[in-house]
Formats: sequence, C-alpha cells, structure tokens
Amino acid sequence: MTEFSRKQQIIGLVAWLSVSFIAAAIGSAASLQAGSFYTQLVRPDWAPPPDVFGPVWTVLYALMGVAAWLVWRVGGFRAARTALSLFLVQLAVNALWSWLFFGWHRGALAFADIVLLWVLIVATLVAFWRIRPLAGALLIPYLLWVSFACALNYSVWQLNPQILG
Repeated sequence: MTEFSRKQQIIGLVAWLSVSFIAAAIGSAASLQAGSFYTQLVRPDWAPPPDVFGPVWTVLYALMGVAAWLVWRVGGFRAARTALSLFLVQLAVNALWSWLFFGWHRGALAFADIVLLWVLIVATLVAFWRIRPLAGALLIPYLLWVSFACALNYSVWQLNPQILG
C-alpha cells in the first residue's frame, strides 16, 4: 500500500474532483440550451423540471470525484488500475450522453449510451466497493439517478420521435 503525504492526498482529491468536473463541463457544453429544448419536448408526468438537473448532477459529480479519490488513496492508480480505468471510461460515456441527446438530438443513440453507462456504473461501483466499500457506496446515488434518467430518456425519446430520431 502506498502512503501519501497530506499534501499528496489534497492534490489527489483536487485532481479527482477536477477530472469529474471536467467530464461534467464537456457534457454541459452540449447542454447550454438544454433547458429550453427540454421544455419543448413532450415529457411524462413524472419528469422533473429542468432546474432540478444541475444541482443533482453537481452533487453526483462531487460524490464521484471523492469516490475515485478514496480508491486512489489505497495504493495509487497502479494498485487500482482496473477500477479507476472503469471510472474514467464511464465518465467519458456520461459526457457523451449530453451530446447525443441535447447536442445532436439522437434519442436512440442516447438511450443506448445511457444503458451502457448504467452497466459501466455497476462495474465501477463493484470494483470500487472491493477496494474501499465507502467509495462504492458513494456511487449508489449516481446509479439510482442514472436508472431514473434511463427510464426518462426512453420515455422522452418514445414521446418525441419526430425530434429525437
């Protein structure tokens, strides 16, 4: 097990939070007009208003960054290569979803992406849990939200075939 100094741990925390929020920024670049686009779509009655998504995702990205940091602290990237690689891949798939749905209006591809994202989150959660159970537990809200978002993506896509081809 690698021992990190306090300074290295703080730098690591900032780095993993930065990685998470960079992915958020990449995704949100496609979502600049998401609020107005989302309100134009036919949505199921259970769909949340647009202003809910930003705060929820902010908390989730923070939890993801802390979870990755906790895993990294156990022995660095080498010791947790598979778990942290899964984490990075799911972040990329997460960022791609916003481009598919909001940027390019591709409902079917966005749905396929979010299903893949769900699988990757489960794999990451399990890999994190094996290394540091708290890190895995921190991903549970993310998994629950993406489960909800998956159902919402499917419903909105089905209700708007002319817009989300």
